[in-house]
Amino acid sequence: MPLSTELQTHVASDGLKLRYAVDDYSDPWRPQETVFLLHAAMGSSRRLYKWVPILARHFRVVRPDMRGHGQTEIPGADQLTVKRLAIDVAELADALGCRQFHVAGSSAGAIVAMQVAVDFPERVKTLSDFASTPGLKNSLVDAEQWIAGIQAQGFLGFLESTIGDRLPKGADESFKRWFIDEAAKTDPELFYRFVRMMKACDLTDRLNEIRCPTLAVIPHPDPLGTPAQYEVMKKKVRNCEYVVYEGYPHNITDSVPEKCASELLRFLLKHCPR
Repeated sequence: MPLSTELQTHVASDGLKLRYAVDDYSDPWRPQETVFLLHAAMGSSRRLYKWVPILARHFRVVRPDMRGHGQTEIPGADQLTVKRLAIDVAELADALGCRQFHVAGSSAGAIVAMQVAVDFPERVKTLSDFASTPGLKNSLVDAEQWIAGIQAQGFLGFLESTIGDRLPKGADESFKRWFIDEAAKTDPELFYRFVRMMKACDLTDRLNEIRCPTLAVIPHPDPLGTPAQYEVMKKKVRNCEYVVYEGYPHNITDSVPEKCASELLRFLLKHCPR
């Protein structure tokens, strides 16, 4: 079962130990294509498990735990930047013998995916962003308010009080409990650093450097970003397919994972037919 895929270890060039999962049920006689799935803040590779059965029949699927998340080590003071997170993807691709690859991300993971496409344009074949503006600087996210909420209520209390921003009304209660419990495993001090880093990030002026086919899937209405903040993707990225999921708050990759994974598969097969 993909949720229990054994994680492997990769040592980054700065010495940090990163953990990742690989699932591949594609035909071995076809040229191998690899897609990296990058999870959201307060997430891990586990949160993307429902994507695996849909994608792994056609692609090698790599799900890293980003720095400080899941089973990957917590980085030191000088080991956490958006550019460093992008380097992690490129270095892991090197370790897996992957000269070129596809990259898709959810929320903060999508910001990292954009950074990968900007910094390693010759390596990224397609870019897919789910529920993400090009950095949180111009989003509706109030990093300091989030931090104050966690400090006052604890991670569990904060997530329980803001779950309506993340998951739609009527979501299965057992699933909501699992989502909250998984997110609450995040180290608070690491998260404070992470969300402040993302809040300072704005890749808007570099979006025109992205040359690969790009998919942007946007939830609406999203309490964390306005339509105008999202639409900068289709205005700035030359080859951008823009899709809106009406009636969903922010965490579409968790609330409708099969829909998102099928959207990604459609897009990938369009640009690299198997």
